[in-house]
Amino acid sequence: MSSKVESKPQATTMGRDHENTELEQLNDIVQRSVPQHVAIIMDGNGRWAQGKGKPRVFGHKAGVKAVRRAVSTARKLGVKSLTLFAFSSENWRRPDTEVSLLMELFFSVLQKEIKRLDQNGVRLNIIGDTSRFSARLQKQITNAEQKTQDNTGLILNVAANYGGRWDILQAAQKLAEQVENGEIQSNQLTEAALNEQLCMQNQPEVDLMIRTGGDYRISNFILWQAAYAELIFTDTLWPDFDEAAFSEAINTFASRQRRFGCTGGQIEAMQA
Repeated sequence: MSSKVESKPQATTMGRDHENTELEQLNDIVQRSVPQHVAIIMDGNGRWAQGKGKPRVFGHKAGVKAVRRAVSTARKLGVKSLTLFAFSSENWRRPDTEVSLLMELFFSVLQKEIKRLDQNGVRLNIIGDTSRFSARLQKQITNAEQKTQDNTGLILNVAANYGGRWDILQAAQKLAEQVENGEIQSNQLTEAALNEQLCMQNQPEVDLMIRTGGDYRISNFILWQAAYAELIFTDTLWPDFDEAAFSEAINTFASRQRRFGCTGGQIEAMQA
């Protein structure tokens, strides 16, 4: 009986230690005025071009300049990870000519921009199912990632043929395979275990998600990693999204109270 009685305080102590650790981590998060991880749905290239009487590809090329500005601004502000939604798994439904042009533009941008990214200490990380891309494009992706893999500055995640549901599914399939092979037990299928199999598993969770172009949806973008993200929707079309617009979004983020299940009073006490 004595051993049972003694085990209760130990369990209670362990539980309190875990709660204290979580509160300490939460305290660090709520004190941040600059998000560690920003994700952007870059929408509006085609409409921007059409508004100028130009073909849609003209807007996609202008969008590349906006990407450069976003990367530069993220570096200046001290953002650790920037994730850009470049091509979703649903974008294959677009006209074949536009998809082909987007693939060529992706290849060209990788060729031209990788030196600039490397010089600025940016680490490029392509997330998504790249197996559907041409062998030529896959090779270019591998070369670009390898060239910047040792950089320690901003991590630039480019989501290409990516979908949030796909990400969770492929992570679950990896865990199921481990169970099937006897590497882990089913009771080891935890949130942490699933998280380790997702894209961007070694990066901070998304703090801020921005969508340009005026629509109010997340379109199967990162789902798991953005569970507690602040959402900002702007009417600004992506080619017009400049440093001022990015900074305004950061200021809006800083003005919001992130509670994570706590009360407003608790958060205010942490921020005092």
